[in-house]
Amino acid sequence: MKILLVCLGNICRSPMAEGILRDMIGKEGLSWETDSAGTSDYHVGEAPDLRAQRTMMERHIDISDLRGRQLRPSDFEEFDLLLAMDESNLRNMKAIAPNLELARKARLMMDHAPDHRMREVPDPYFGGDEGFVEVFDMLTMACRNLLADVRS
Repeated sequence: MKILLVCLGNICRSPMAEGILRDMIGKEGLSWETDSAGTSDYHVGEAPDLRAQRTMMERHIDISDLRGRQLRPSDFEEFDLLLAMDESNLRNMKAIAPNLELARKARLMMDHAPDHRMREVPDPYFGGDEGFVEVFDMLTMACRNLLADVRS
């Protein structure tokens, strides 16, 4: 299984999601692959936001090795599942998909957390540290359910 996590700039939500999922996959001993990307080119080559890194490190997950990259049409062929953090990015993802069949691989991350009150993962970039903690909690729930959903 190859999973791509996608947000706007690829320095907050999607690298956090990748780190959480990568950690869970490692603990489960699965041979799945993960990556993350942004629909924009704002932060290509940059490390994750320091607040995202700090939030993750406080929970013993290191994402300092990740670097921002932009989503490409070929990602739809390479990955089994592409998960968007919000509706806007999901629309942008589907717009660059090579065809409708491949576009169906793109879904919302929070589809894997149907019991959560929020359907989109909020962008914590312009807020304080508490936003990163909220995003961590949401992504942890969604990633845990994603593992269960895919394995069943």
